[in-house]
Amino acid sequence: MEWMDVIAAALVALKLVFVAVSVVFLLCGLDDLVIDGCYGAWLLRQRASGRARAQPTEQQLQDRPEQPIAIMLPAWDESAVIRPMLLRLLRTLNYGNYHVFVGTYPNDTATHVEVEHVRAVSDRVHRICTPADGPTCKADCLNWIYQGIRRHEKEHGIRFEVFVMQDCEDVIHRLAYKVFNHLVPANDMVQLPVLSLDRKWHEFTGGHYLDEFAQLHSKDLVVRALLDRSIPAAGVGCAFSRRAFETAAANNHNELFNIDSLTEDYDFGFRMKALGMKQVFAKFVVERRVVRRHWLTGRPREVALRDYVAIREYFPSGFGVAVRQKGRWVVGITLQGWSSLRWRGGLATKYMLYRDRRALVTNFCNVLGYVVVLGVAALWVLNALVPESLHYPPVVEPGSWLWDLTLVNAALLAWRVAQRAYFVQRLYGWAQALWSVPRMVWGNFINFAATGRAVRLYARFLRTGKLIAWDKTTHTFPSEDDLPDTDTPVTAPPEHGPGLAGATATAFASTPPHP
Repeated sequence: MEWMDVIAAALVALKLVFVAVSVVFLLCGLDDLVIDGCYGAWLLRQRASGRARAQPTEQQLQDRPEQPIAIMLPAWDESAVIRPMLLRLLRTLNYGNYHVFVGTYPNDTATHVEVEHVRAVSDRVHRICTPADGPTCKADCLNWIYQGIRRHEKEHGIRFEVFVMQDCEDVIHRLAYKVFNHLVPANDMVQLPVLSLDRKWHEFTGGHYLDEFAQLHSKDLVVRALLDRSIPAAGVGCAFSRRAFETAAANNHNELFNIDSLTEDYDFGFRMKALGMKQVFAKFVVERRVVRRHWLTGRPREVALRDYVAIREYFPSGFGVAVRQKGRWVVGITLQGWSSLRWRGGLATKYMLYRDRRALVTNFCNVLGYVVVLGVAALWVLNALVPESLHYPPVVEPGSWLWDLTLVNAALLAWRVAQRAYFVQRLYGWAQALWSVPRMVWGNFINFAATGRAVRLYARFLRTGKLIAWDKTTHTFPSEDDLPDTDTPVTAPPEHGPGLAGATATAFASTPPHP
C-alpha cells in the first residue's frame, strides 16, 4: 500500500470517528439541557412560591430535642488521618447526643493505635474490629460496624434513632447533625452536599473534583430528587432512620450493605427507593462574613460567603490516585450497578440510570474528540502552509450537515463550560471559576483513564470470578489553617431571619416534631 493510500484510509477513519463522537456529543448535550431546564424551572418555582424562605432558623434547629445518633466510620489504613478527623469532630460538632463507631481490621495496627489514642480522651468513640484481616470491602466493614452498634445498644440500654455514614477524611459542618436531627425520622434518608475543600490554582487534579462536585451537588442531585424522588447515597454526610436500616437488613438476610458492590452507598440509595423509604437531598446555605485575599492584588478584604451545610474533604491530588478512585466509582456505579440493578423502576429511574451509565461511552468519546480536533486542525494547517503539497479533502466542509452539527455541538459545549463555571463561582469565587475551564480538559483525561481501568478490572472479575478488593485511596486531612471557619457564628441575610437561609423547600416542608 502506498503512503498516500495510508493517509487516505486514515482520513476516512478520522471522518467516521468525527461523525460518531459528534452524534454522542449532540445527544449528551441535549440530555444535559433537559437537566438544566428542570433546574431552572425548579428555581423559578422556589422563588415564586417563597418556599426558599420558609426554612427553620438556626435557633429552631438548636431548640429541637436531640435524638441519639450513631456515626459509622469504616477505616482501613487510615492512620494518617483518623486521629485529627476524630478530634476535630469531637471539638467542633454542634451536637451533644452522638457516638462514633470506627471499624478497623486486625492487621491494621497503625489505625488501631490512632483510634485508641482518641478513645483515651473521649468515651464517645468506640472501636469495632472486624473478624477477618483487611482489606475486605467497605460494605463488609460497615456491616460489622452495624452489628457492633446493635451490641452496644444492648449492653448500654441505648437506642439510636439516626445512623450517619462518614469517611475518615471528612470535615463535617458544625450544623450538619442538627439538620439530620430535624429531618429524621420524617425522612428515612437525608443526603447533605459533599464538596471539595478549596484548592490552589495549580492543583489541577484536586481542582477538577472541586468543579465536578460543585455542579453535581448544587444542581444535578436537586433535579434527580425532583424527577425520581430518589437519590443515590454518597457514602458520607448521609443519614438514615432506624426504620430504614432495620427494614433493609430484614430484607437482605440481616446483611445491611451489599458486599458485591464497590459503591455500596450508591446501591443502598436504590434499595431505599425500592423499599418505599422517603429520601431527600438537604441543600442548606448559610451566609457569613469572612476575610479573603483578593485574587489579583493579594490584599485581605471582607466578603460575604455562601456556606453550604455540607461535608468537605480533600479529594486526591495525584493523577494516578484519582484514576484509581474514579475507576472504583465507575466499576461500582456503571458495571456492577448495571449487573445488579439492571433497568428496574419507572421512566424517571431508568433515565437516571442511563445518565449514570453513559459515562462508559462519554468518558472515551471526550478524549476521542480531542484526537479528532487535532487531526482536523493538522490538516487545515498543512493545506494552508504548504499550498503546493497534495490537497486532501477536508474532513468537514462548510455548509455540510456535519459542519452544522459541529456548530451546534460547539454552542452546547460553550453552554456546558459556562454552567460549570457558574456553579464553581457561586461556591469558590471567580478565580476558581476561570480555572474550571482548563481543568475540564484535564478531568476528561482522568475520566478516560479511570474508565479504561474500570473496564479492565471488571473484565478480570468476569474472567476469574474473584471479587474486586477495596482499592482505597490515600487520604489527606487538612491542617488547621486549611480548615473552613465553621466555628464562626453565622450571619444570615436579614430577609431570611437569624439562622439558615436558602434551603430546599422539599426537605423541610412537612417535617413533623419528634414523637
